[in-house]
Amino acid sequence: MADPPLRLERDGDVVSLVLSNPPLNLFTAEVLESLAAGIDEVAGSGARALVWRADGKLFSGGVDVETFDELPVGEATELWQRLIGLVHKLEALPFPTLALTHGLCLTAAWEVSLGCDLIWAAESAQFGLVEAPAVGLTPAMGGTQRMAQRCGPGRAREFVYTGRIYDAATLERWGALNRVVPDEDLLEKGMAFAAQLAAGPTLAHAATKRIVRGYLDGGIIEADRVTPEAAAALFDTEDLQGAVKTFLAEGPGKATFKGR
Repeated sequence: MADPPLRLERDGDVVSLVLSNPPLNLFTAEVLESLAAGIDEVAGSGARALVWRADGKLFSGGVDVETFDELPVGEATELWQRLIGLVHKLEALPFPTLALTHGLCLTAAWEVSLGCDLIWAAESAQFGLVEAPAVGLTPAMGGTQRMAQRCGPGRAREFVYTGRIYDAATLERWGALNRVVPDEDLLEKGMAFAAQLAAGPTLAHAATKRIVRGYLDGGIIEADRVTPEAAAALFDTEDLQGAVKTFLAEGPGKATFKGR
């Protein structure tokens, strides 16, 4: 029996979604179904952080082009609605999400990465939304708009129009990547960072995600609208109450958090 193309790994409070569909880690129908199921499983797992990563020398060569062969317009619309919904589910997870990217990371794999809160890359990593020159398609899993969100509309247009492959240093400069690290350090340092996030006040992180989402959806006015309620709700949490007591008794930096 063949190994599944995507697996879940757990290390304490950190759950990893690992793409493993050699040799090119292409996104097939099975991979997409597994990814949707994986996100659902993570959502109910009690995890406090998620890592999105891949096995192999390259992250992903993108979508299996057979997916596009003779696909009727109606079915294509339904497919992309479902896949954008998958990214929405990833973005809605109530804890930090981190993509650890390496090698070549194209099309759907990059679009899923853009749905994560934070993106790290190995120094040698390369990225592209190559649909236009490759098959005459525009990215349809949300990559264009999320590049615009992170980098600005001009950068997003260039990235998609040209279908070029861009290196990690360029995308860090553009603001698409949070951090670029040596290839040999990506997994160890990335997982350590995810564990650090998971050990923190994850209910406060969820409130931060809600406020940032408010800003993205409606600007400063919407973020200001949701902030009082999001912040005030934290006063009923064990984490805040315990941390305040610890701060008063022992000083800053001594509290521990359980996500409750």
